[in-house]
Amino acid sequence: MCHLGKNDDILYMDQGKNRYIHSTTDESLKSGTVQMEKEILFEAKHMRKEFGPTVALKDVDFTLRRGEIRGLVGENGSGKSTIMSIASGMQPATKGEMLYKGQPWKPGTMVEAQDAGISMILQEANTIPGVTVAQNIFSGHEAEFSRFGLISMPKMKKEAQKVLEHFGITHIKAGELIDKYTFEDRKLVELVRCVTDETEILVVDETTTALSLEGREILYKLIHKMADSGKGIVFVSHDMDEILEQCTDLTVLRDGEIIGHLTREEMDAPDAVKTIRYMMVGREIGDKYYREDYDTSHQEDVALKLEDVSLGRIQHFSLELHKGEIIGMGGLSGCGMHDIGRIAYGLEKLSGGRVIRNGKEIKSPLQAINSGIGYISKNRDSEALILNGPIQDNIVLPSIPALIRKTFISPRAEKKLSDREIDNYRIKCHDGKQYVNTLSGGNKQKVSFGKWTAKGSEVIIMDCPTRGVDIGVKQAMYGLIEEMKKQGKAILMISEELSELIGMADRLIIMKDFEVTHQVERNPELKQTDLIEYMI
Repeated sequence: MCHLGKNDDILYMDQGKNRYIHSTTDESLKSGTVQMEKEILFEAKHMRKEFGPTVALKDVDFTLRRGEIRGLVGENGSGKSTIMSIASGMQPATKGEMLYKGQPWKPGTMVEAQDAGISMILQEANTIPGVTVAQNIFSGHEAEFSRFGLISMPKMKKEAQKVLEHFGITHIKAGELIDKYTFEDRKLVELVRCVTDETEILVVDETTTALSLEGREILYKLIHKMADSGKGIVFVSHDMDEILEQCTDLTVLRDGEIIGHLTREEMDAPDAVKTIRYMMVGREIGDKYYREDYDTSHQEDVALKLEDVSLGRIQHFSLELHKGEIIGMGGLSGCGMHDIGRIAYGLEKLSGGRVIRNGKEIKSPLQAINSGIGYISKNRDSEALILNGPIQDNIVLPSIPALIRKTFISPRAEKKLSDREIDNYRIKCHDGKQYVNTLSGGNKQKVSFGKWTAKGSEVIIMDCPTRGVDIGVKQAMYGLIEEMKKQGKAILMISEELSELIGMADRLIIMKDFEVTHQVERNPELKQTDLIEYMI
């Protein structure tokens, strides 16, 4: 047993069922009086979900009460997103029942669920390209602006702008095409689309990883306002600091089962993080997380060179990345660092300058791949993966030329290569034939990472490489990145998490408004507070 908080709260481990059970010496908590004061808003009973031979949820009972901001945590593939995707009409359960406001609940679509008051903001981009912000906000509700079969676009735009301003979003214009805006801004549009006065339950599924700092503050204020007014929030995140700061209650899953629940008092305990991590993975997470050395040495050979490149607001940017070097790039979303990653991979047509690899100019992703450059995109679903394809096809795609023997590709070689990466990253799947779109966000990220390590890329551009990845996998990925450095790989690591840049990079570049504002070498005294002033 382990103490978790005040009032002698204790969490017992039931070895027979491999679950955690609460006990306390505080009678009001022990009897459940405090919890029963809040009306039950949603219940799932004996929920089971199967994806072919893969069991995502085994026998889950889940309750959400009014006024709760309930965190859901677990390793990638633990089932946390699956519970609420069923509740929000995204997919059906294999077995089990649900109750919403005391009545049987079985939504057929997400629109039906949203109309009834349950909305879910997904981890990946879920906006409609090629149409305006206003059309995205009122997608499925066009009839509200229709008369005699014609939609009044001016009326829709005017109302959409009011809604945006109500959320404190002033930089997004309702009449402009959604494609004009960044990934982060599109997530804000999704937020506006999901939340109405009728929303009773808001599910936030790893959304903050795709939001700017300003966007996160908008979201945090919103969920606390909703909770104060008696709504229910389900907050899915891998960011433990965020969970502990924002949530009122916490539920932990592992391998499709609920392992236990923590109250606010238990979440405030000094050893709460350690306890939660143990519940998530079923073992102790070692103390080693980031690199422990401060050796910034690297080989003299330049692996990748950006020579006076210009693109839009980025003007005359230069960078040399050496073999065996990790360069970190940080800043707020929209500062230009993500554009640098795209430029380095040949995704953008430059207005000036060159990208050089092994003395040759890189002008396209195909040239980049053939020259040994890999790219892990922040926009995973749209740029990094073939969602409607098997895991194996995604992993081996960059390696196909090396697998060809006399115009034929060996199925055995494909499977061997794919299975190796599945094992290395512990991708939760039945086998390599399973489709990527059935995987959790974190397991998708493992696939996007694995296809470049499978190819043996010498230069890897990592844009938010650990986005949506659980604590155990992050630790393993950091270890892999450290090993890559030792092998002489060159890594450009772009991230909005200053902690991982400080923990991993040999040299750190900070950008603001599409310009470099600060550079610093790795050192044990470097702190996040030393860098923030150069970002804002």
